[in-house]
Amino acid sequence: MKVETFVKVLGSDFYTGVPDSQLKALCNYLMNTYGIDPKHHVIGANEGNCAALAAGYHLATGKVPVVYMQNSGEGNIINPAASLLNDKVYGIPVIFVVGWRGEPGIHDEPQHIYQGEVTVKLLEDMDIRTFVVGKETTEEELQETMEQFREVLAAGKDVAFVIRKGALSYDEKVVYKNDNTMSREEIIRHIVEVSGEDPIVSTTGKASRELFELRTAAGKSHKYDFLTVGSMGHSSSIALGIASQKPEMKIWCIDGDGAVLMHMGSMAVLGANHPENLVHVVISNGAHETVGGMPTVAADMNIPAVAEACGYPYAVSVDNFDDLDRELKAAKKRNALSLIEVKCAIGAREDLGRPTTTAMENKVNFMEYLKTR
Repeated sequence: MKVETFVKVLGSDFYTGVPDSQLKALCNYLMNTYGIDPKHHVIGANEGNCAALAAGYHLATGKVPVVYMQNSGEGNIINPAASLLNDKVYGIPVIFVVGWRGEPGIHDEPQHIYQGEVTVKLLEDMDIRTFVVGKETTEEELQETMEQFREVLAAGKDVAFVIRKGALSYDEKVVYKNDNTMSREEIIRHIVEVSGEDPIVSTTGKASRELFELRTAAGKSHKYDFLTVGSMGHSSSIALGIASQKPEMKIWCIDGDGAVLMHMGSMAVLGANHPENLVHVVISNGAHETVGGMPTVAADMNIPAVAEACGYPYAVSVDNFDDLDRELKAAKKRNALSLIEVKCAIGAREDLGRPTTTAMENKVNFMEYLKTR
């Protein structure tokens, strides 16, 4: 189905969400049509943030907003859906559009498998009426469903369209880029060279995939790395948990700007606990690159200033490899929580692979390594 048809049937003029590769057609359409416009289209920090934005839009206009997300974001909407939007509370109608990663019977990555199994059930358990959109769904079926949904929305309830892989299409291309020159894979190579045998916790998406391939290419063990293949925004908290229990080890966290934004409160917790043995590297390209390249708000943020305000003793931003190497070496020697923001270009190798070990193997090997130090 053409995404233009899908949008026409929904009939909303306000969209907010967190980008998803399954919804790339919709995200690109919204960027081409509205860009980032607070009256029509806002990319949020996380899905709960978007649900609250949508509630505000409804309160101000009386109209029905759309919140889009990958199904991994369902956990982030449970609280606002149950305690804000629900018809037993404020009765705020919202249309959710959910990309269905890990759909049963469709091959996907391990972090999506269980989420895919419970995607529809979670929505139904929250009393959100659901309709699955696939390649075979016709415009007539969608219109008929939307007519039924309008009655549900008028009663102050929420509805959801769950989007199967390839269900939506968009013919126009969108190219996302920035003015930065450093590649993320090369940045990670420099981190690996300086960190040596120190444990690394890497964020979800392409960063973990690149770290895995760099270790493989160098003939090095993967036991040093915990690849946070899911749980976007939580890698720094995992690193804090490790650093607190292993004070004699230097712990490195390779993070991304989109992940930092998703759960920025973690930085305040890090600052308050100020582990002297943790280095927090935020690779910032101002984009949700792994799911298509749509922008984050990080390009206009001063991440080191945020870190300092949260209590990090040291925070700096770099945009070239000479400065990066100097800061990495200093952080390795420094007995203080450090943040290094690294300005990064958008893009990755076309042939970038995925980890060839399972998530469970990664966990076991990493834990065994931590026991030896």
